[in-house]
Amino acid sequence: MALIEVRKLVKKFGEQTVLNGINLDVSEGDMKVVMGPSGCGKSTLLRCLNRLEDSTSGSIYFRGEEITRPDVDVRALRQHIGFVFQQFALYRHLNVLDNVTLGLIKLKGMSRAEAKRKALFELARLDMLSSADKFPGQLSGGQKQRVALARALAMDPAVVLFDEPTSALDPVMSREVAELMNRLHQEKVTMLCVTHDLQLARQISDKVVFLDKGVVCAEDSIDQLSRHHPDQKIRAFFGQESNS
Repeated sequence: MALIEVRKLVKKFGEQTVLNGINLDVSEGDMKVVMGPSGCGKSTLLRCLNRLEDSTSGSIYFRGEEITRPDVDVRALRQHIGFVFQQFALYRHLNVLDNVTLGLIKLKGMSRAEAKRKALFELARLDMLSSADKFPGQLSGGQKQRVALARALAMDPAVVLFDEPTSALDPVMSREVAELMNRLHQEKVTMLCVTHDLQLARQISDKVVFLDKGVVCAEDSIDQLSRHHPDQKIRAFFGQESNS
């Protein structure tokens, strides 16, 4: 049984169908990447997985339990499904340490001292301990990404969802994020990453899920998708890497 199982997931916004019958599995220890053209439903899929958006129909199972039911405790669910937002979503008025401890205190009910110990451990793990007293405005994009990830990991989630983790970063910082995600993968952290960045996808994942018009069209290595997939549109999408 997969950690996350998505079955026939549909999401509509009014008359627009953004996800149209998605089937997807994420197993323990996976580093799975989802790619596709702009507007294909990638970020919406992530937001449905941790109930930031409610699906229109279909089911999502987390550890065998259906989490699309209306009676699911969404706050409890999000403690197990971490989310690293595209623009980091750090609280500007809180320093790095307080950004990481807030969820531990408010959601997990930890004492301030216990939360601080856990936060410092995660910041050290991501080489951000020296910035614990800084505020987000004093950090680079790559540093903000690390703080956002430390905040997610501090909750000890079963899986971490990444929404375009390199979109706000320059090439050097993007490489750092790829190295960091590979290190977490070696530590058996389960991750699902939505990205438009072909270089990042090649660096962190053996196989890529290709999403188009709200449908999973393929899942394979970038080499296979760019050279051998029968759909010319998919070959062309992944062939972009050689021109970048």
